[in-house]
Amino acid sequence: MKTSNPVLSRLGQAAERERTAGYGPYGPAGHAGYGQPGYGAPGYGQPYPTAEGYPAAPPAVQPMTIDDVVVKTVTLLGITAISAIAAWNFIPLQLTVAAWIGAAMVGLVLGMVISFMRIANPALVVGYAVVEGVFVGMVSKAYQNILGFEGIVLQAVVATFGVFFLMAALYRARVIRATPKFQRGMIAIMGGLFMVMLINFVLALFDVNTGLRDNGPLGYIFSLVCIVVAALSFILNFNEIEEGVRQGLPQKYSWTAAFGILVGLVWLYIEILRLLSFLQGDD
Repeated sequence: MKTSNPVLSRLGQAAERERTAGYGPYGPAGHAGYGQPGYGAPGYGQPYPTAEGYPAAPPAVQPMTIDDVVVKTVTLLGITAISAIAAWNFIPLQLTVAAWIGAAMVGLVLGMVISFMRIANPALVVGYAVVEGVFVGMVSKAYQNILGFEGIVLQAVVATFGVFFLMAALYRARVIRATPKFQRGMIAIMGGLFMVMLINFVLALFDVNTGLRDNGPLGYIFSLVCIVVAALSFILNFNEIEEGVRQGLPQKYSWTAAFGILVGLVWLYIEILRLLSFLQGDD
Protein backbone atom coordinates (compact mmCIF):
# COMPACT_ATOMS: atom_id res chain seq x y z
CA MET A 1 0.00 0.00 0.00
CA LYS A 2 1.42 3.37 -1.04
CA THR A 3 1.41 6.46 1.14
CA SER A 4 1.91 10.13 0.36
CA ASN A 5 3.89 10.65 3.57
CA PRO A 6 7.59 10.94 2.59
CA VAL A 7 8.92 9.70 5.95
CA LEU A 8 6.77 6.57 5.84
CA SER A 9 7.65 6.06 2.17
CA ARG A 10 11.36 6.04 3.07
CA LEU A 11 10.72 3.57 5.88
CA GLY A 12 8.68 1.36 3.57
CA GLN A 13 11.41 1.36 0.93
CA ALA A 14 14.09 0.62 3.54
CA ALA A 15 12.04 -2.21 5.02
CA GLU A 16 11.41 -3.69 1.58
CA ARG A 17 15.13 -3.63 0.79
CA GLU A 18 15.80 -5.23 4.17
CA ARG A 19 13.30 -8.02 3.51
CA THR A 20 14.66 -8.77 0.05
CA ALA A 21 18.39 -8.05 0.58
CA GLY A 22 19.39 -11.65 1.05
CA TYR A 23 16.65 -13.36 -0.89
CA GLY A 24 16.21 -11.62 -4.19
CA PRO A 25 17.42 -12.94 -7.57
CA TYR A 26 20.98 -12.73 -6.20
CA GLY A 27 21.11 -13.00 -2.42
CA PRO A 28 24.08 -13.09 -0.06
CA ALA A 29 27.37 -14.14 -1.62
CA GLY A 30 25.69 -14.35 -4.99
CA HIS A 31 23.15 -16.97 -3.93
CA ALA A 32 19.93 -17.07 -5.83
CA GLY A 33 16.60 -16.43 -4.19
CA TYR A 34 14.15 -19.11 -3.15
CA GLY A 35 11.55 -20.36 -5.50
CA GLN A 36 14.12 -21.22 -8.20
CA PRO A 37 13.68 -24.70 -9.68
CA GLY A 38 16.18 -27.49 -9.08
CA TYR A 39 19.45 -27.53 -7.18
CA GLY A 40 22.93 -26.55 -8.17
CA ALA A 41 26.09 -24.83 -7.06
CA PRO A 42 25.87 -21.35 -5.49
CA GLY A 43 26.12 -18.63 -8.09
CA TYR A 44 24.13 -20.73 -10.58
CA GLY A 45 20.70 -19.85 -9.34
CA GLN A 46 20.57 -22.05 -6.25
CA PRO A 47 21.05 -21.57 -2.48
CA TYR A 48 23.53 -23.45 -0.36
CA PRO A 49 22.01 -26.60 1.14
CA THR A 50 22.06 -27.10 4.90
CA ALA A 51 23.75 -29.99 6.69
CA GLU A 52 20.56 -31.98 6.24
CA GLY A 53 20.65 -31.40 2.49
CA TYR A 54 17.75 -28.91 2.37
CA PRO A 55 17.94 -25.23 1.41
CA ALA A 56 18.10 -22.88 4.39
CA ALA A 57 14.89 -20.97 5.02
CA PRO A 58 15.02 -17.16 5.07
CA PRO A 59 14.92 -15.65 8.56
CA ALA A 60 11.44 -14.71 9.74
CA VAL A 61 10.86 -10.96 10.09
CA GLN A 62 8.46 -10.15 12.90
CA PRO A 63 6.06 -7.43 11.70
CA MET A 64 5.39 -4.29 13.73
CA THR A 65 2.16 -4.10 15.73
CA ILE A 66 0.31 -1.33 17.55
CA ASP A 67 1.29 -2.97 20.84
CA ASP A 68 4.96 -2.76 19.86
CA VAL A 69 4.64 0.99 19.29
CA VAL A 70 2.80 1.47 22.60
CA VAL A 71 5.49 -0.42 24.53
CA LYS A 72 8.33 1.46 22.83
CA THR A 73 6.60 4.82 23.38
CA VAL A 74 6.07 4.13 27.09
CA THR A 75 9.71 3.00 27.33
CA LEU A 76 10.99 6.19 25.71
CA LEU A 77 8.75 8.34 27.91
CA GLY A 78 10.06 6.53 30.99
CA ILE A 79 13.67 7.09 29.91
CA THR A 80 12.95 10.76 29.19
CA ALA A 81 11.27 11.23 32.57
CA ILE A 82 14.14 9.55 34.47
CA SER A 83 16.70 11.62 32.57
CA ALA A 84 14.72 14.82 33.27
CA ILE A 85 14.45 14.08 37.00
CA ALA A 86 18.16 13.23 37.22
CA ALA A 87 19.14 16.41 35.37
CA TRP A 88 16.86 18.51 37.60
CA ASN A 89 18.38 17.08 40.78
CA PHE A 90 22.06 16.72 39.86
CA ILE A 91 22.86 19.62 37.51
CA PRO A 92 23.61 22.77 39.57
CA LEU A 93 21.27 25.71 39.22
CA GLN A 94 23.99 27.92 37.78
CA LEU A 95 24.55 25.45 34.93
CA THR A 96 20.87 25.12 34.05
CA VAL A 97 20.92 27.42 31.02
CA ALA A 98 24.18 25.96 29.66
CA ALA A 99 22.84 22.40 30.01
CA TRP A 100 19.55 23.51 28.43
CA ILE A 101 21.30 24.91 25.33
CA GLY A 102 23.74 22.01 25.08
CA ALA A 103 21.00 19.37 25.28
CA ALA A 104 18.90 21.30 22.75
CA MET A 105 21.75 21.33 20.21
CA VAL A 106 22.63 17.66 20.70
CA GLY A 107 18.95 16.70 20.55
CA LEU A 108 18.49 18.64 17.31
CA VAL A 109 21.41 16.86 15.65
CA LEU A 110 20.30 13.42 16.87
CA GLY A 111 16.71 14.12 15.83
CA MET A 112 17.75 15.07 12.30
CA VAL A 113 20.00 12.02 11.98
CA ILE A 114 17.20 9.70 13.10
CA SER A 115 14.64 11.43 10.86
CA PHE A 116 16.73 11.18 7.71
CA MET A 117 18.22 7.72 8.28
CA ARG A 118 16.77 4.96 6.14
CA ILE A 119 17.08 2.34 8.87
CA ALA A 120 15.68 2.08 12.39
CA ASN A 121 18.35 2.47 15.07
CA PRO A 122 17.06 1.74 18.62
CA ALA A 123 20.33 2.89 20.25
CA LEU A 124 20.08 6.34 18.64
CA VAL A 125 16.42 6.65 19.58
CA VAL A 126 17.14 5.76 23.21
CA GLY A 127 20.06 8.21 23.21
CA TYR A 128 17.73 10.89 21.89
CA ALA A 129 15.29 10.19 24.75
CA VAL A 130 18.10 10.62 27.30
CA VAL A 131 19.22 13.94 25.77
CA GLU A 132 15.65 15.21 25.50
CA GLY A 133 15.16 14.31 29.15
CA VAL A 134 18.06 16.61 30.09
CA PHE A 135 16.59 19.32 27.86
CA VAL A 136 13.08 19.01 29.32
CA GLY A 137 14.45 18.84 32.88
CA MET A 138 16.52 22.00 32.45
CA VAL A 139 13.75 23.97 30.76
CA SER A 140 11.30 22.93 33.48
CA LYS A 141 13.76 23.80 36.24
CA ALA A 142 14.40 27.20 34.69
CA TYR A 143 10.71 28.06 34.48
CA GLN A 144 9.86 26.86 37.98
CA ASN A 145 12.99 27.51 40.07
CA ILE A 146 14.64 30.42 38.26
CA LEU A 147 11.68 32.31 36.77
CA GLY A 148 9.49 31.44 39.75
CA PHE A 149 6.39 30.00 38.04
CA GLU A 150 5.16 27.72 40.81
CA GLY A 151 3.28 24.58 39.75
CA ILE A 152 3.77 25.31 36.05
CA VAL A 153 5.54 22.01 35.31
CA LEU A 154 2.72 19.81 36.60
CA GLN A 155 0.15 21.94 34.75
CA ALA A 156 2.11 21.63 31.50
CA VAL A 157 2.51 17.85 31.87
CA VAL A 158 -1.23 17.35 32.48
CA ALA A 159 -2.16 19.63 29.58
CA THR A 160 0.31 17.90 27.23
CA PHE A 161 -1.02 14.40 27.83
CA GLY A 162 -4.59 15.71 27.80
CA VAL A 163 -4.07 17.10 24.30
CA PHE A 164 -2.32 13.90 23.18
CA PHE A 165 -5.17 11.62 24.31
CA LEU A 166 -7.73 14.00 22.82
CA MET A 167 -6.00 13.80 19.42
CA ALA A 168 -5.83 10.01 19.73
CA ALA A 169 -9.58 9.89 20.39
CA LEU A 170 -10.32 12.24 17.48
CA TYR A 171 -8.17 10.14 15.15
CA ARG A 172 -9.72 6.88 16.29
CA ALA A 173 -13.22 8.31 15.75
CA ARG A 174 -12.07 9.56 12.30
CA VAL A 175 -13.09 13.10 13.21
CA ILE A 176 -9.71 14.21 11.83
CA ARG A 177 -8.37 12.21 8.89
CA ALA A 178 -4.82 12.14 7.60
CA THR A 179 -5.73 12.70 3.96
CA PRO A 180 -2.91 13.24 1.43
CA LYS A 181 -3.77 16.95 1.35
CA PHE A 182 -3.67 17.13 5.16
CA GLN A 183 -0.29 15.38 5.22
CA ARG A 184 1.25 17.66 2.61
CA GLY A 185 -0.11 20.74 4.35
CA MET A 186 1.14 19.68 7.78
CA ILE A 187 4.61 18.85 6.51
CA ALA A 188 4.81 22.26 4.79
CA ILE A 189 3.55 24.11 7.88
CA MET A 190 5.92 22.29 10.26
CA GLY A 191 8.83 22.97 7.93
CA GLY A 192 7.87 26.63 7.81
CA LEU A 193 7.57 26.88 11.59
CA PHE A 194 10.96 25.24 12.03
CA MET A 195 12.58 27.77 9.71
CA VAL A 196 10.86 30.70 11.46
CA MET A 197 12.03 29.49 14.87
CA LEU A 198 15.56 28.88 13.58
CA ILE A 199 15.75 32.38 12.05
CA ASN A 200 14.31 33.88 15.24
CA PHE A 201 16.98 32.06 17.28
CA VAL A 202 19.80 33.31 15.03
CA LEU A 203 18.48 36.88 15.19
CA ALA A 204 18.28 36.64 18.99
CA LEU A 205 22.01 35.85 19.05
CA PHE A 206 22.57 39.27 17.48
CA ASP A 207 20.20 40.98 19.96
CA VAL A 208 17.42 41.33 17.39
CA ASN A 209 14.05 40.84 19.11
CA THR A 210 11.18 39.83 16.80
CA GLY A 211 8.65 39.53 19.63
CA LEU A 212 7.71 35.97 18.66
CA ARG A 213 8.74 34.63 22.06
CA ASP A 214 7.75 37.61 24.21
CA ASN A 215 4.77 37.95 26.52
CA GLY A 216 2.70 40.01 24.11
CA PRO A 217 0.03 39.64 21.40
CA LEU A 218 2.49 38.28 18.82
CA GLY A 219 3.96 35.86 21.34
CA TYR A 220 0.50 34.59 22.32
CA ILE A 221 -0.51 34.04 18.70
CA PHE A 222 2.73 32.28 17.77
CA SER A 223 2.58 29.98 20.82
CA LEU A 224 -1.04 29.07 20.07
CA VAL A 225 -0.17 28.31 16.44
CA CYS A 226 2.72 26.08 17.58
CA ILE A 227 0.46 24.24 20.06
CA VAL A 228 -2.19 23.59 17.42
CA VAL A 229 0.37 22.37 14.87
CA ALA A 230 2.13 20.19 17.46
CA ALA A 231 -1.22 18.65 18.42
CA LEU A 232 -2.15 17.98 14.77
CA SER A 233 1.26 16.41 14.16
CA PHE A 234 0.04 13.44 16.23
CA ILE A 235 -2.47 12.72 13.46
CA LEU A 236 0.50 12.22 11.12
CA ASN A 237 2.13 9.94 13.72
CA PHE A 238 -0.99 7.83 14.15
CA ASN A 239 -1.43 7.53 10.40
CA GLU A 240 2.22 6.51 9.92
CA ILE A 241 1.83 3.83 12.58
CA GLU A 242 -1.41 2.52 11.08
CA GLU A 243 0.05 2.42 7.58
CA GLY A 244 3.30 0.89 8.84
CA VAL A 245 1.36 -1.97 10.45
CA ARG A 246 -0.58 -2.46 7.20
CA GLN A 247 2.63 -2.52 5.18
CA GLY A 248 4.14 -5.10 7.52
CA LEU A 249 7.18 -3.04 8.50
CA PRO A 250 9.64 -5.03 10.66
CA GLN A 251 9.15 -4.84 14.41
CA LYS A 252 12.22 -2.66 15.00
CA TYR A 253 10.54 0.21 13.13
CA SER A 254 8.26 0.60 16.14
CA TRP A 255 11.20 2.49 17.66
CA THR A 256 11.01 5.01 14.82
CA ALA A 257 7.26 5.38 15.31
CA ALA A 258 7.73 5.90 19.06
CA PHE A 259 10.44 8.46 18.31
CA GLY A 260 7.95 10.48 16.25
CA ILE A 261 5.47 10.55 19.12
CA LEU A 262 8.19 11.56 21.61
CA VAL A 263 9.26 14.47 19.38
CA GLY A 264 5.67 15.71 19.23
CA LEU A 265 5.15 15.39 22.99
CA VAL A 266 8.34 17.30 23.84
CA TRP A 267 7.49 20.08 21.38
CA LEU A 268 3.92 20.32 22.66
CA TYR A 269 5.10 20.37 26.30
CA ILE A 270 7.58 23.20 25.70
CA GLU A 271 4.99 25.30 23.87
CA ILE A 272 2.36 24.76 26.57
CA LEU A 273 4.94 25.58 29.25
CA ARG A 274 5.73 28.85 27.47
CA LEU A 275 2.06 29.79 27.06
CA LEU A 276 1.33 29.04 30.71
CA SER A 277 4.23 31.28 31.71
CA PHE A 278 2.65 34.08 29.67
CA LEU A 279 -0.67 33.55 31.41
CA GLN A 280 0.87 33.44 34.88
CA GLY A 281 2.96 36.48 34.09
CA ASP A 282 -0.23 38.47 33.48
CA ASP A 283 -1.64 37.64 36.92
